[in-house]
Amino acid sequence: MLEVRGVRKSFDGFMAVNDASLSVARGQIAAIIGPNGAGKTTLFNLITGELRPDRGAITLFDRDITRIPSRRRAHLGLARTYQIITLFPRETLLGNVTLSLLGLSRLRWNPCVALRRQAGLVARAREVLARVGLESLAERPLAQTSYGERRRVEIAMALAQNPRILLLDEPFAGLSIEERRDVLRLVTGIPRDVTIVMIEHDMDVALDFAERITVLHFGEVVVEGTRAEVVAHPRTKEIYLGE
Repeated sequence: MLEVRGVRKSFDGFMAVNDASLSVARGQIAAIIGPNGAGKTTLFNLITGELRPDRGAITLFDRDITRIPSRRRAHLGLARTYQIITLFPRETLLGNVTLSLLGLSRLRWNPCVALRRQAGLVARAREVLARVGLESLAERPLAQTSYGERRRVEIAMALAQNPRILLLDEPFAGLSIEERRDVLRLVTGIPRDVTIVMIEHDMDVALDFAERITVLHFGEVVVEGTRAEVVAHPRTKEIYLGE
């Protein structure tokens, strides 16, 4: 589904991602873990096209997308969430999800479109909100929702695009224990025909969730394998336990 080969990205001499390679199989639940500053979000930004690599290649569904603009990658079946929640604060929950649907619709070219009159988009947005347990809050302004509810709205916006591969950037960050349970239940309930790649700095969370784990450290992939392989690897112990 996704392959990253020898990707490198630097900023003013600082090597954020250094010759990173990884692969994700169809239907897999994968996690990219590592300490803060390991280059995890930069790697996601390279995969989604928000950054262009200095060298290396990125393949999605056997198609080289290294030079394809970010806006076109969404049409290829790639969707993501962000570490820092990125939503439309003046819109309702329904408005946010409807806007995400508009991005893949031909209606996006019409500057005068009235979203509330697009019955098909609105109905689909309500279905997605119901899927994440927020249908009853559809008309509530985003500013009047909790942090955990906003996390679920962001995941709903990504799911609304019917992605084949979903990238989640620290979806549990900043959540209370109860909110983490809600989001975990939501994410683990996503059908297996959607391939999931999640960034997480907490190894325990990644071990509970992912089938395959990639450990990133100072921009380099140092370990990649199953849960058991990653836990047993001496580099993992060195990074997380200082051994």
